[in-house]
Amino acid sequence: MKRTLQSLMLGSCLALTQGCAATSNSFTFTADLPPDFAYVASVYYVPAKGQTCTVPRADNRVPQFNREWRTEYKPDAQIEIRRTRKGCELVIDYVELEINATYGKDWGDLGREYARVSVREELPEAFKGTFNAAGEGEFSGQCQWLFRTSGGLRRLVKILDCKKTDASGELLKTRPFAAYTLDELPGKTVKMKIKLADEERPYMKDTWVKVSGGWKRCMGESFEDQDAFCFGNYKDFSTFRMPGGRICTIYPGCTEDKELTP
Repeated sequence: MKRTLQSLMLGSCLALTQGCAATSNSFTFTADLPPDFAYVASVYYVPAKGQTCTVPRADNRVPQFNREWRTEYKPDAQIEIRRTRKGCELVIDYVELEINATYGKDWGDLGREYARVSVREELPEAFKGTFNAAGEGEFSGQCQWLFRTSGGLRRLVKILDCKKTDASGELLKTRPFAAYTLDELPGKTVKMKIKLADEERPYMKDTWVKVSGGWKRCMGESFEDQDAFCFGNYKDFSTFRMPGGRICTIYPGCTEDKELTP
């Protein structure tokens, strides 16, 4: 009778979402991202502490969330903390977060960066993530678009650069990152909060010149010059082709309403 009562209590606890975090074997990962952003989460597992077993990669496949992010994106992912493969007890090691952002309609009009959530048995307090009374933990970052031209048509392309921000919003040198211990994760929610910088900037120095309305692209030695550094020439500029085909002389404040020739 005692064993039956304990089983009933355990079953009831598993069915609840609050007050039974110790019985949960998962946590929720979610993200607050700018428009046209999405993440892909890849979860990696290693043998638990004290285990001497190993599991081949074929039997320890990496679960992915939002793999088809262009068509089936969901901000919430329920991530398993412990699992067993081939009789070997595994625990989560880290979650690799691929941050994807689109800036045009073509398949390649895409910027990509990475973030990570690491999980350890123990962590120094300075590196340990925290949770509020509702069981929610959060880490933040800021992404910025860096623009350049590419190819013989000088097509404008963008590179995504993301950095971690501290509690005061100051940019740090590392990518967005958080770390938690195994025993604090069950039943909790971890959120990655990313904001987009208000302004974009050139990817390479001395290739664009700041003017009213945006930036002008230095001509370089000729239109065919792929690097086209200014080298002190701030009078000769070139056109460039926007995603979608529009030809402009200033980015982002393009005022041309018809195609130009280089």
